[in-house]
Amino acid sequence: MFSRVNALSIVERAFRFLPATFCIVASLLFIGCGHKESTADIIIVNGAEPESLDPAIITGQPDIRVVGSMFEGLTRFDPVTGEGVAGLADHWDISEDRRQYTFYLRTNTFWSNGEPLTAHDIVYSWLRALNPLTAADYAGQLYFVENAEAYNSGKIKDPDQVGVHAPNDRTVIVQLRSPCPFFLDLCAFPTLSAVPRKWIEAHGDRWIMTQPLPVSGAYLLEYWRIHDKIRLRKNPRYWDVANTRNNIVDILPVDSATIAMNLYETGQADLVWDKSVIPMELIGVMRDRPDCHRFPFLGNYFIRVNVTKKPLSDPRVRKALALCIDKKKLVEKICKAGEKPADNLTPDGTANYEPPESLKYDPDLARQLLKDAGYPDGNGFPSLQYLFNSARHNEQMGVELQEIWQRELGIHIELRQVEWKVYLSAQSQLDYDLSRSSWIADYNDPNTFLDMWTSNNGNNRTGWKDPKYDELWNEANREPDIKKRAHILARAETLLLRDAVPVIPIYYWVGVMFYKTNELEGVYGNVVDEHPIQPIHRIGPPRR
Repeated sequence: MFSRVNALSIVERAFRFLPATFCIVASLLFIGCGHKESTADIIIVNGAEPESLDPAIITGQPDIRVVGSMFEGLTRFDPVTGEGVAGLADHWDISEDRRQYTFYLRTNTFWSNGEPLTAHDIVYSWLRALNPLTAADYAGQLYFVENAEAYNSGKIKDPDQVGVHAPNDRTVIVQLRSPCPFFLDLCAFPTLSAVPRKWIEAHGDRWIMTQPLPVSGAYLLEYWRIHDKIRLRKNPRYWDVANTRNNIVDILPVDSATIAMNLYETGQADLVWDKSVIPMELIGVMRDRPDCHRFPFLGNYFIRVNVTKKPLSDPRVRKALALCIDKKKLVEKICKAGEKPADNLTPDGTANYEPPESLKYDPDLARQLLKDAGYPDGNGFPSLQYLFNSARHNEQMGVELQEIWQRELGIHIELRQVEWKVYLSAQSQLDYDLSRSSWIADYNDPNTFLDMWTSNNGNNRTGWKDPKYDELWNEANREPDIKKRAHILARAETLLLRDAVPVIPIYYWVGVMFYKTNELEGVYGNVVDEHPIQPIHRIGPPRR
């Protein structure tokens, strides 16, 4: 045994010496095409390579963080609270019944190419996200708008029937189907941001990679080099350019915890903000360092179950898989940042909500249910695959679950590790049996964890559909009384997690970031894990 202080010094020395070979490779990558590049003001490790930078297509947090810097909506995220505050719109009116919002755009909103950014651009952007041909997984964010769901599902063909209109260049009128207490937060989400209609119509599916790309947000996309970096440059025509603190920001797509921390420890990155690339096996000796910043936020780690495949189509099998997991022991063994076992999808602390009781650890009942389903002691049960993206933490979780299901149920599970884009594609196409999954709140309301399991939501990705669940969700979001609404949502969550079980909660996340407070300011932890780049700035010596 050795003391905690000694353990920490060993970790630090390991990080200091390990990257020698990597630094050579990294330096070759960063040199680019044979010319010396400008030095970035800040360099951020962002996790996996983004799948896309199109606001209507993105689904993962690595994508969302970059896109949120390039495109803006009527509101934007406050870096301290994570709430929606004035963005392209500087003020708005809300009707007495809270179903109509009238937004007024700033007089100095322009695209980065100098063309005026108008209310008609907002209407186009929302309708594009809702258009069934766009196939936006996050189209459901707009379902609170009148007729938005019907248009997205193809029941309504006329976009003019959707409740978003621009009577003039500076005004957007939104009609909701029912009051939505978090609608201003929704308007800050990247899927609802303004995208350039002329550019998209001129360049089609390649629009996001065609230069010079017009943007509505604080940063221009200078380039995106796959497996190297994304370089952002200050947008001089952004309405709040005076408070955009960096000229150049480099975003590094790194999904290896070892490489991420090596870049940070050797000064080649200033900020590691993606929890998936924090080495969880070392967090126990690193979490009390002054540059390790932990904070509570609304996020969960869970398992998706593909209910379209036998025998997972049988809810008794799904319940058996859930009931035999001792989440407390599992989390204590793997997670070291203060994560808590999850009995529900909706984390404790979510605004105006008390999660219902869910399935508890009961391996005897799990074995009985599996027997009732026709597989006593796992006999005759087919081999299944557990899908996860390439991160050490996910691999460890997969290994532990594999052992649990074999020991408790006699079920054989194969581990299938893939890169981020393949992982997202496999989920979307239901090309998996069981899949590691995670969800971070888009806003502080239980709806952000529960709406995705409705039948037409693109983020469902389990194949599960239940009219009763859809009915409860719709009833809850028509209910103006907050307490009654919460009660209805709790009934929906009970149906989801106790009866149907297309998902199995494992634990609630704790936010972890690494940065030095004597070098960076403007980074804040908040409940939705949103960290806008615009206010982040260096206070130490400039990068060389």
